[in-house]
Amino acid sequence: MNKLDQPLVLILAGGVGSRLNNLVHTRAKPAVPFGGIYRIIDFSLSNVMNSGMTQVGVLTQYKPLSLMRHLGTGEAWDLAGRTRGIKILPPRTGSQDSDWYKGTADAVRQNIDFIKAHPAKETIILSGDHIYRMDFADMRGFHRRKKADITIGMMVVPKEDIHQFGAGITNKDSRIIEWEEKPKVPRTNLASMGIYIFDTEYLLNLLEEDRKEVDFGMHLIPKAIERDDVFAYPFHDYWRDVGTIQSYWQANMDLLDEDSGIAPETWGIRPNTDSSNTGVADYPPARFVAGSKCQKSMISAGCVIEGEVYNSVLAPGVRVKKGAIVRDSILFHNVVVGEKSQIDLAVIDKRCHIGNESIVGHGDDKDTLNVDFPSHLYNGITLISKDCRIPADYTIGRNCIISLRATEDHFPAKKLNSGETVYVE
Repeated sequence: MNKLDQPLVLILAGGVGSRLNNLVHTRAKPAVPFGGIYRIIDFSLSNVMNSGMTQVGVLTQYKPLSLMRHLGTGEAWDLAGRTRGIKILPPRTGSQDSDWYKGTADAVRQNIDFIKAHPAKETIILSGDHIYRMDFADMRGFHRRKKADITIGMMVVPKEDIHQFGAGITNKDSRIIEWEEKPKVPRTNLASMGIYIFDTEYLLNLLEEDRKEVDFGMHLIPKAIERDDVFAYPFHDYWRDVGTIQSYWQANMDLLDEDSGIAPETWGIRPNTDSSNTGVADYPPARFVAGSKCQKSMISAGCVIEGEVYNSVLAPGVRVKKGAIVRDSILFHNVVVGEKSQIDLAVIDKRCHIGNESIVGHGDDKDTLNVDFPSHLYNGITLISKDCRIPADYTIGRNCIISLRATEDHFPAKKLNSGETVYVE
């Protein structure tokens, strides 16, 4: 692909991602660790790289610092060089919150100068918080063959899930003739993946028409469908929006299932191994002590396994001490699981220390909702935030939340019942 034929890629990475609860209290959603050695945004960036595209703008907003450190110069994804580049695009923030991005279209509108400074026939707009592999060059070929103004990546999802997405009704030529944004009573199971290709001139004109229209799915896409040529590009492979604790946990568990369809290494997904936020470069190989057990798990560099690990994903530097058992869980960097402790169905953020002989994820009451966040934790997963210290000989139930930097003194006596939350003032 020659330089003059390069599309411009914009990655939307500014959303709050509030349903991920404490996982996004100190980081942007696309910067959440995934699969031991990756960040969520690594998938979008690697797809761009593997599609041969070299000019990228990343639109940031909410807690962007860890994301910015992770992206660096873009060298990890071959986006650094004389004819290549990755540019961080924060909001043009003034003195009021109203200056921040108000929606997906408003975010792009605030960066029209960046689009004009990188002239391209097409502009590709992606979300930075999905797990998938796609050849954008193939999608762009489809866009050109259809002579489309807009092409939207779409896939079939279960009808009971369609309320989470924009939904399109198409004709036999794949042209979208009707649009429903997060319908409560769906008429189709064809969902938008949040991946768009626009003819750039068309995009600029659409953004300038009415500055009160701030969102693609809610405003601009329905308008375009009524009068212009909008097509659905069919996608049939693995794709997951990891916007909830449950879907995030499931996507990590899919890594352990060879039939799930997800295969980051085979896909050519690259982490930034030189980044202190993900890095594996400074860790020694994982070590399995005599007598330890490990089944159907992903164990990263620097881990030391003295106990037992089953069906779990462990990031670099995790230590599971003698007699401890970890099951169906995701442990981030440098977590320490104390001797004879049990971890079952938990997501534990960086640098947490689980005291000896403690239990995280106790009991059969997995349907007991979290009292304060019933829509976040409802399937038995317990969430422990960064830098927490769980007391020794302590029991934590199901669907519990432990807030950032909780120490032994923050916990109620004896145990934490299912559905309860520990707060740190």
